[in-house]
Amino acid sequence: MTVGGRSIIHLNVADFAVAVERSIEPRLRDRPVIVAPAGAARVMVYDMSQEAFLAGVQKGMPLVRARRLCRDAVVLTPHLDRYERAMASLFRQALPFSPRIEPGEADGHLFVDATGTGRLFGPPVDVAWRLHRQVRRDLGLNAIWSVAPNKLVAKVASRLVKPSGEYIVGTGEEAPFLAPLPLALLPGLEADDLARLFELNLRRAAQAAALSRSQMEVLFGRRAGFVYETVRGIDAAEVLSVGEKPPAVVLDHVFDEDANADAVLEAALYRLVEQAGTDLRRRRRVARRLILLLDHSDGLRRIRQMRADPATANDLALFALARRVLSLTWTRRVRVRRLRLICDRLVFPPAQLSLFEPEREGDRRREALVDAIDRIRQRFGDAAVAMGRTLRTADASARL
Repeated sequence: MTVGGRSIIHLNVADFAVAVERSIEPRLRDRPVIVAPAGAARVMVYDMSQEAFLAGVQKGMPLVRARRLCRDAVVLTPHLDRYERAMASLFRQALPFSPRIEPGEADGHLFVDATGTGRLFGPPVDVAWRLHRQVRRDLGLNAIWSVAPNKLVAKVASRLVKPSGEYIVGTGEEAPFLAPLPLALLPGLEADDLARLFELNLRRAAQAAALSRSQMEVLFGRRAGFVYETVRGIDAAEVLSVGEKPPAVVLDHVFDEDANADAVLEAALYRLVEQAGTDLRRRRRVARRLILLLDHSDGLRRIRQMRADPATANDLALFALARRVLSLTWTRRVRVRRLRLICDRLVFPPAQLSLFEPEREGDRRREALVDAIDRIRQRFGDAAVAMGRTLRTADASARL
């Protein structure tokens, strides 16, 4: 139990979409269930039950393949409104216990900071148990729960007891708790981080924690501090206050002269993406969504958004997505006065490696390139290295 430190509760309803559907239709219990959109080409799995997962089904897998792996699965169309309402109900259950509650995005995850609430509600473990019982009674959902000194360790602890159970990690027990665990269980470690550690035959937290900070710097450059702390269970991130807006990266570019040339807009967009990527990596987060606002000279504003799948903080991956959003947003011949780029729905970087070797090699090259650029700029300044497309701006502007 956490004594003399922070007490963070992590509540997690595993396979949230399936759990919500089962609470409405009890006959689905104990049957393999796959949630996936109907009627679309190349349909991907949105969520699946534990039974389907054990048969090999994973989120993001083509539904055709998922059906082959689990032939007796019931396939349901996603009902996003149901999941949002269930998430709001889960939030309301926790609301009386703390002013600091941070919900996920209709995914069944909820952090509650129970630090200093003992006189009102008793020990954090009792609060977690009461929340678990209330959620099961009032919402028909069976929530995993954990209590730990920080969000990182609390999330890992709840992963260990999926699909049901509870786990308690006391203050000072963070590093010993993580020591025997596979590195892939630690949220925040990117695929490239894992690949570098695996190349050194370091596969568990204790093995990686044996590296000094200077050794980490050789491997990870600017990410060394984050990896060093992660494998030791160090995480100072606060749980958001109720009503506090989720963090986002918001950047603007106002053109000196209103523009309508492809090269000018793409160069400005790339500079925004570079700034966003740098900010995301500094925060040790990746973005799940990218939003682009485009203001025309005549005052009309166009807004489009697109999901980043997988979530990323890599400049090259972000720009590829940003160009697609720009093509959807920029549909008028009227000149453009301002671009605004928003990266939001920030989460820990995914820890899952790409399945195929060519994809893994591509991931490594992109991460290595961005890491090298970060190092050069850190040492010699932001202007020390630039992408060619940003150097064409002046020439293109002169031709307008």
